[in-house]
Amino acid sequence: MAASLATALTSVSIAQDNLKGLVVGFSQIGSESGWRAAETSVTKQQATDRGIDLKFADAQQKQENQIKAIRGFIAQGVDAILVAPVVATGWDDVLKEAKEAEIPVILLDRGVDAPEDLYLTSVASDQVKEGRVAGQWLVDAVGDKECKVVELQGTVGSTPAINRKKGFEEAIAGHDNISIIRSQTGDFTRSKGKEVMEGFIKAENGGKDICAMYAHNDDMAVGGIQAIKDAGLKPGTDIKVVSIDGVPDIFAAMVAGEANATVELTPNMAGPAFDALSSYLADGTMPEKFIITESKLYTPDDNPQGEYDSRKGLGY
Repeated sequence: MAASLATALTSVSIAQDNLKGLVVGFSQIGSESGWRAAETSVTKQQATDRGIDLKFADAQQKQENQIKAIRGFIAQGVDAILVAPVVATGWDDVLKEAKEAEIPVILLDRGVDAPEDLYLTSVASDQVKEGRVAGQWLVDAVGDKECKVVELQGTVGSTPAINRKKGFEEAIAGHDNISIIRSQTGDFTRSKGKEVMEGFIKAENGGKDICAMYAHNDDMAVGGIQAIKDAGLKPGTDIKVVSIDGVPDIFAAMVAGEANATVELTPNMAGPAFDALSSYLADGTMPEKFIITESKLYTPDDNPQGEYDSRKGLGY
């Protein structure tokens, strides 16, 4: 990851000249996780490298703030809008307003339930695949052993929460020895993940009946790991830990033997987004509607210390 991502972040093609001087609005969900902070940092870096004037708006996890910000960008007459939507529904009106103003909108890392002609493209991972990769790791790890799983879900109604749950359930389907016994939202935050996991542990014989914790992101997993430790159990051993994102702290947890697997979600969504925007502005080339990034599994066998070192400077 380190070399390829670093190269992607520092090399800007000659074809990007038509982006210099553009004004682009970026409506970010907030900073609920380390990954989200890294996405913001990388997006700003990508904009600077390409000579783009990026107008940044932090929605603080509220859709109404995002809609207000997008309408503000439209009023300013920006050249394009990037949005990482906090939830999937409720976007039709504001996207129609952007389209009427002839401002292309690109979705980053999350999708929306809206007509596809209202946005230029969506740059995201295959979130169902992320869940499926995490679930398959657990299937392989436990074999025929009975395994009761607790699940820390992401924000209710968000596409990652919906899709990462779906993929995980697809992977464990047909394996009757593996079952999800409790599932609750941790809202993608470390503090909420800890709080929810504490409740799961109390409800399941002090945690002794829990085989594994599946978290929809690493930050909730890190919070859950602390709850496991506070209960006098060993995360990674007494309770297996599998999650999604690939943030530095989950690799630090692997080094400490406290996490077992993570599925990487690259924070560089802006690079492909700006590439698509460049081609569109150059000659009207329509990009693929869905630009999919890689979903790679990492375990303690994949040099977690090296992964931590290479990622910690990316804004996580």
